[in-house]
Amino acid sequence: MSKVAVVYWSGTGNTQAMADFVAEGAKQAGAEVSVFTAAEFSAEAMDAYDALAFGCPSMGAEVLEEDEFEPMFTACKPKLKGKKIALFGSFGWGDGEWMREWDAECKNLGANLACDYVICNEAPDDEAQNACVALGTALGA
Repeated sequence: MSKVAVVYWSGTGNTQAMADFVAEGAKQAGAEVSVFTAAEFSAEAMDAYDALAFGCPSMGAEVLEEDEFEPMFTACKPKLKGKKIALFGSFGWGDGEWMREWDAECKNLGANLACDYVICNEAPDDEAQNACVALGTALGA
């Protein structure tokens, strides 16, 4: 059984809802799943998991949340090479630039992206919910 961590930051609850769907998908795939907020997770914990889903909404000028999520993720970067991960998040404006940049950065760091990232505008609709479950399934497989 694989171990999956779902790590997220959410200001309005939209990315948290996405995290719950990701966790559901990983559990359906048979994985043991742990869900953490960015404040609860650290780079040292990465070694305990076979795969990780990172979720963060777009903030400001389409960047990762800067007070909790970005510092935690920056600490995780040295451990991304060869690690099975997936990315997700919500946005309220823009066109997803923050996610494209984050995805490219993870690939450049050598992360093994299990599937395409999932983004949604505001609260996850049925399509986004299904995509989050599929993302979790890809991680848990």
